[in-house]
Amino acid sequence: MKSPAFSFSKLRGMDAYLSPEMKSTGEAVGYDKKLHRAAYKALVASGLTLRNYGTVVVSVADENKEETLPLVRRFYNMGFNIEATTLTGEVLKANGIRTRIRHKPSEGSEEVLDSIRVGYVSYVINTRAMLSGKHFGDGIAIRQCAAQNNITMLTSLDTVRMLLDVLEEVTLGISTIDAN
Repeated sequence: MKSPAFSFSKLRGMDAYLSPEMKSTGEAVGYDKKLHRAAYKALVASGLTLRNYGTVVVSVADENKEETLPLVRRFYNMGFNIEATTLTGEVLKANGIRTRIRHKPSEGSEEVLDSIRVGYVSYVINTRAMLSGKHFGDGIAIRQCAAQNNITMLTSLDTVRMLLDVLEEVTLGISTIDAN
């Protein structure tokens, strides 16, 4: 399995959103008999920090909220804490995912950026609105903050899905013993 490698931390001040014409600065290969283990090896070799614990910060475009919901639920079920920007957080909460709301710069707050800066965030999931330019500046600020603080940032829901498959494969599950 091949994984692209990007050098966002070296590109200070640039928006780290990947568009179709973006080229990677390299690639890494992971070999294994199982796809998800090969993907794990490739992702780690490409420079991503993969953790099976911590906090996930979520801020997605309106057109991605429905598709994001089951993905965030998988993180939540694995034991991750969830933080989200206002509109995304309201959708997550309405669907039974315990979520801490963090306000964005356009709301007059740096809460979401402060969460990323503090160091307890494992992943930032941020998608850009293709159908409207709303909250464009917030997304840039969130992605730049994640890149500057070396937080694994995911701007594609397909990548989030693959990451979850990998984490679920390589993470030991914990179950309780029922006293029946």
